Amino acid sequence: MKKFNYKNGFTMIELVLVITVLGILAFSAMSRMERDLVQEAGDTILSDIRYTQHMAINDYRENPMNNNWQKSFWQIKIESCGSGSGLFISIGADKDYGGDIDKKESALDPENSKPMFWTNTQECTDGGDGTVSNNIFITKKFGVDSIETSGGCQDKKYIGFDHLGRPHVGFTNSATPDYSSYMQQPCDMKFTIKNGKNFTIRILPETGYAYIDGQPNS
Repeated sequence: MKKFNYKNGFTMIELVLVITVLGILAFSAMSRMERDLVQEAGDTILSDIRYTQHMAINDYRENPMNNNWQKSFWQIKIESCGSGSGLFISIGADKDYGGDIDKKESALDPENSKPMFWTNTQECTDGGDGTVSNNIFITKKFGVDSIETSGGCQDKKYIGFDHLGRPHVGFTNSATPDYSSYMQQPCDMKFTIKNGKNFTIRILPETGYAYIDGQPNS
C-alpha cells in the first residue's frame, strides 16, 4: 500500500522565517531608495552649480563702458514658487542689467535644450508648463523643500561666477565694478528633503570648486 508524504508545505516556523527575511529585504530596499534619492538630488544640484560656472568661464562679462556689468555675472538661484508649493532652480545672466533674469537670458538645459528658468510668481507643483526644463523643479523631482545657507553666502540663495570661475555674492545690485562681491569664505548650502534627510554642498572661494560635504571627490 502506497504511503503519502504529507510534509510538502511550509511549517509555521518556516513561514515566519520567510516573512521575516522578506521584511528585512523590503526595509533595506526602501532605505537604499531614500539614500539614492538624496545622492541623486545632491549630484543634480552640484552639476547645475558647475554648469553655471562653466557658462561664466565661457562668457566674458566685463564691460568697461557700463558700471553695472557685475550684475550680469552668470548665476544659479534657488527660489520658491509663487504659491510656496516648492523650490526651483534658475540659471542665467542678467545681460540687460534689468535686475532679473528673463527667459531669453537663461541657460539651456544640456539634457533637453529647454530654458532653465521659471518665475517666482508662478506655481510649479505640476513641474512647469512644458516650455521650460522640468529638471529645475527640485521639490517635485526630489522632494527638496528647504535650503539654508551659511559662510560666504550667508542668507543668500544664489551664487554667481566671474570669467575666472571665482564665486561672487551680493553682486545683483552692484553699480561699482570693484569686485567687492568676491566671496571670501566657503559657502555652505544645506538642502533638506521632505523625509528629513539632508545634504550640504560646499563652494570654495578663489577656485569656486564645489562638492558635496563628506564627498570631497564628488
